[in-house]
Amino acid sequence: MKQAKETIPIKIDTPDAVARQQVEFGDASHYGELSGEYFTLNAGTDIAPLLEGLEDDLCQTPHWGYVLKGALTVGYTDGTEEVDSAGDLFYWPPGHAVRADEDSEIVMFSPQNEHTEVINHMLAKMGGSDE
Repeated sequence: MKQAKETIPIKIDTPDAVARQQVEFGDASHYGELSGEYFTLNAGTDIAPLLEGLEDDLCQTPHWGYVLKGALTVGYTDGTEEVDSAGDLFYWPPGHAVRADEDSEIVMFSPQNEHTEVINHMLAKMGGSDE
C-alpha cells in the first residue's frame, strides 16, 4: 500500500509548517523492536531469487517507509503489483518481493528480529553467511 504525499491528509497548515498524517497505516504492535533501514538499489535489482525458500518465496516481514529516489515495483502474494516512486510513503505487508525499476533509495522501518532473519537468508543465498 503506497500513498503519495499529496494524498496524505494535512493536519497542520501554517505559513511556516505543514504536517501531514495518515492514521491506521499498518500495525506493528505485536512485533516488538523495530529497525531503521536505508537501502540503495541499482536499476534492475530484483530480490525475488534471494527470497526463494522463505514462505511463498516472499518476504514475510512488514515494512513501513519512504521512497527517497527512483521507482520500485512491489509484487504481493495475491499476484498484484504496485509501483512506489520517489515521494511515496509505503506499507508493504508480509508477502512481497521488490524490484528496482530505476536507481532507488528508500528508508524503511521493520520488525527487527523478523527482518534480520530475512536479511540473513538473503546473505546465505548470496553465499555471504550461514543461515
